[in-house]
Amino acid sequence: MPDWLLALVVVSVVALIAVAVLRGRSASPRRGEERRLDTVAAWPPAATRILTSAERQAYGTLERALPGYMILAQVPLARFLKVPTRNSYTEWLRRMGTQCADLVVCDMASEVLAVINVQPPAGSESERARKRLNRMGRVLKAAGIPMHVWTDNALPSAEAAREMIMPRPAGPVAAASSPVADTRIRATRPTPFDEEGRDESQDERIEVREPPPSTWFDEFNSGPAPLGGGDKPPR
Repeated sequence: MPDWLLALVVVSVVALIAVAVLRGRSASPRRGEERRLDTVAAWPPAATRILTSAERQAYGTLERALPGYMILAQVPLARFLKVPTRNSYTEWLRRMGTQCADLVVCDMASEVLAVINVQPPAGSESERARKRLNRMGRVLKAAGIPMHVWTDNALPSAEAAREMIMPRPAGPVAAASSPVADTRIRATRPTPFDEEGRDESQDERIEVREPPPSTWFDEFNSGPAPLGGGDKPPR
């Protein structure tokens, strides 16, 4: 190899190393500055609405349709779904956990019965939003939770919503087995707690399951583990 070509190669390598070192020095202070930023001062918060106009109308529709049930809004999937942790839970959170269901219908024990998502008319949403909705539908179907998609400019009536979420069985027993009708009947009857001398051992026991741990790991002890005297931190 000619001397001039060898010298050119050496100069190029030195130049690349110098550029890499300078980039590292310029990036390190920036990362340090980001860590020193105050959460409130750097990102001043301002209150905003939780629901859009169409979502508020859908919420009112569900309240009229299902008066004996609990309606929750903008609930992260990780709040009412739990998954095995044999694979990375952080990766599952990245894919699904932070996605929110627009409206969630629960019984009074907060057990999820159905999910309602309010979307723009078909064809007007982005491809990314369509894929996200389809992925959410697959996950909820695997969990056994029905998902209903309502169009924001064509919301169903309260009667149609009730039939969609809590369909009545066919036959003359429909009125007696309707969840809404059953709630109204129970409200006018004396409860078992009003009876004197009742046998509590015959009471029905209802298992109330606790929700999954916090999505943001607030309930986990994630403090730094102390190192041994002769141990060195891994690089």
